[in-house]
Amino acid sequence: MPTSHSPIVTYSPAYTIVPTYECFNRCAYCNFRTDPGKSPWMTISEAETLLKPLHSQDVCEILILSGEVHPHSPQRQAWFQRIYDLCELALAMGFLPHTNAGPLSFEEMQQLKKVNVSMGLMLEQLTPELLKTVHKHAPSKLSEVRLQQLQWAGELKIPFTTGLLLGIGETEDDWWETLEAISQIHQRYHHIQEVILQPHSPGNQQTFDAPPFDPHQLPRVISQARQILPPDITIQIPPNLIKDAKWLLACIEAGARDLGGIGPKDEVNPDYPHPDYQALQEILEPAGWELVPRLPVYPQFDDWFSEELQTAVRRWRRTSPPTPLLQGEGSKNNPSFPGSAWECHTGGSASKSAAE
Repeated sequence: MPTSHSPIVTYSPAYTIVPTYECFNRCAYCNFRTDPGKSPWMTISEAETLLKPLHSQDVCEILILSGEVHPHSPQRQAWFQRIYDLCELALAMGFLPHTNAGPLSFEEMQQLKKVNVSMGLMLEQLTPELLKTVHKHAPSKLSEVRLQQLQWAGELKIPFTTGLLLGIGETEDDWWETLEAISQIHQRYHHIQEVILQPHSPGNQQTFDAPPFDPHQLPRVISQARQILPPDITIQIPPNLIKDAKWLLACIEAGARDLGGIGPKDEVNPDYPHPDYQALQEILEPAGWELVPRLPVYPQFDDWFSEELQTAVRRWRRTSPPTPLLQGEGSKNNPSFPGSAWECHTGGSASKSAAE
């Protein structure tokens, strides 16, 4: 049975839009990318066709997840504009966008703040040793570049999600160093909503020849992460990458309280389908946990937005009363409540498959 103050685990009913799979990085563990010029860009019309049916499927978050166009490419401005336009479309259709498109310039982040309720970028691991191995052909995986994104997000007051990729050649000490860096930046800006602890899970496209991260280690990593990170950062784990129900529950007992975006396809790990709401509920409920949908932004950040975004968020919040505190992980401004629970538009449970 849960030992936390309130037996709640959250998730985001989400759908992923991919502007393009093309990426100038070639991370050895990647199962997402295609070579530049080999992936047609999603049009606004195509996106609108995909989004229309989602109104009846309890989807709130639209994750804009893109491969990276080189900062000096002549296509960079068109790529950025496509991402911006897709976010604007999602907003206009009543959804809440969250963008993860790799490192951006300060000006690009400033622009995307206008059409996103949150954004994200995985730190993965800070150790420079990975630049000799899995990141050898991935110029944007420089630790200073990715840390700067977290800092800029804080300066711009953008609610942010980051995380670690576990099992790609790093050491245990590297985990704690990366978590400490996240903690330090958050204590300055108080803008990081969630930290994802993602176990490496081999896919069919990658060139990295390594076993999956041992799921039996995850509860210990989560427990230590919970000690390092400030209490107002929620720890997120991807349930599709933890196949054993017993170990998923062990991860939650250790301090993970969010399962991320649940949707029809995990674009980053396409070989590992997301479990749906019902399957997760059947694991969690007998152990005393309640699975609750959330928005892609936590309430303590609502006043960081323009009036237009505040209106969009309020429209979703109106349908749900606050939910009890999750394991002492409330906001610093309102410690009585977590940042996240809501009921879907339609008043029903989010039983459809929706993607991180």
